[in-house]
Amino acid sequence: MARFIIRGGRKIAGSFLPLGNKNAVLPMLAASVLTDEPLALANVPDILDVANLLKLLASLGVAVERRGHVVTLCAKGLNRTALDRELCAKVRGSILLAGPLPARHGSALLYPPGGDAIGRRRLDTHFEGLGQLGIGMAWRGDAFRLQRKRIFRGADILLEEASVTATENILMAATLAPGRTTILNAAGEPHVQDLGVLLGKMGAKISGLGTNRLEITGVRRLRGARHRVGPDHVEIGSFLAAAVATGGALAVEEIPDATTLKVMRRAFGRLGVAWTVADGKLVLPSRQRLRIRQDLGGAIPKIEDGIWPAIPSDLLSVALVLATQARGEILFFEKLFESRMYFVDRLLEMGATLVQCDPHRVVVSGPAQLRAQHITSPDIRAGMALIIAALCAKGTTTIEQADMIDRGYERVEERLRALGADISREA
Repeated sequence: MARFIIRGGRKIAGSFLPLGNKNAVLPMLAASVLTDEPLALANVPDILDVANLLKLLASLGVAVERRGHVVTLCAKGLNRTALDRELCAKVRGSILLAGPLPARHGSALLYPPGGDAIGRRRLDTHFEGLGQLGIGMAWRGDAFRLQRKRIFRGADILLEEASVTATENILMAATLAPGRTTILNAAGEPHVQDLGVLLGKMGAKISGLGTNRLEITGVRRLRGARHRVGPDHVEIGSFLAAAVATGGALAVEEIPDATTLKVMRRAFGRLGVAWTVADGKLVLPSRQRLRIRQDLGGAIPKIEDGIWPAIPSDLLSVALVLATQARGEILFFEKLFESRMYFVDRLLEMGATLVQCDPHRVVVSGPAQLRAQHITSPDIRAGMALIIAALCAKGTTTIEQADMIDRGYERVEERLRALGADISREA
């Protein structure tokens, strides 16, 4: 396992170009099995999760070509529907083949997916929704065996939870299911919307993107398409937090849609962060005066995640680290994953003033002078949050399991160095 060595105290400043949304890219790669024609995706980040999913698709017979940030896939030569056990265990995105693979090719054999250890991540909603379309699932030993039944058609589906990946799986399968499918309590995150746009270019008939009600009219076949993946708002938020925490300024060259920016502003604005948007760029001034905005009557405010357009869970970790540098007290309430907040133990070691009330709630009081420590990255987002903490800490911090962060951030140390960070990687 590689590690990062970070000497704190240097400002993060300059111009930043975000890459494509990780959580949009993975279902788009899976969507390649829905057609025999080439699918070309631009702005694809070179991260471990993408690399492992591409290996998984190649093992099924999908032709994969990568040139920089452009990936072209063609599933015309797909010759098997049984996934590799070890590759499934390396990437959470392997579950995204549960819908499109049997919908287009009749069957699929999947193994439990890997991913971050942030708590239980149910798969029930995936299989219940696919079952209503006519894709049956049987648990055999340690594998999921999916089979498209003779009657495969659209259905009215009410999701038990607004799961992003379940929505994506059912959406992809429904594009080929004869008749009309309605998905209620659907996820509306930007990455779900971007997947829907791609499917529309492929010939799918979808309405309601961005809402909790999706309507899909099945088509006989989908065609190839070219698509540029939208910018990753979580990556943008991470680099903004790094710049603010170190007193630097940042210009973000490509920004997400207005709604996504409002959601981000809701979280960062609570901590006193302000930016402007003009000519398609986000401009963050230096030396932000970080002061937590209290609720009416002087009550302690809170930042809580939830289903879109609430603040995404993936941004909570970096916002929490930023709160350690803001004046005042604030409650972070993580409602989706019971283990996501356990990384705050590392922040306590670094000198943060906080109390973990339970697995879901943490009260942060700042500002605190963080100090260097030897710590380990437990997952992608917590790992990036710890990098931000190290950037504004006094001394030299070592972060083990750099590969964990590589799953979601491309060349993070190189891109931070270009912005002024003193960070290196050791094997």
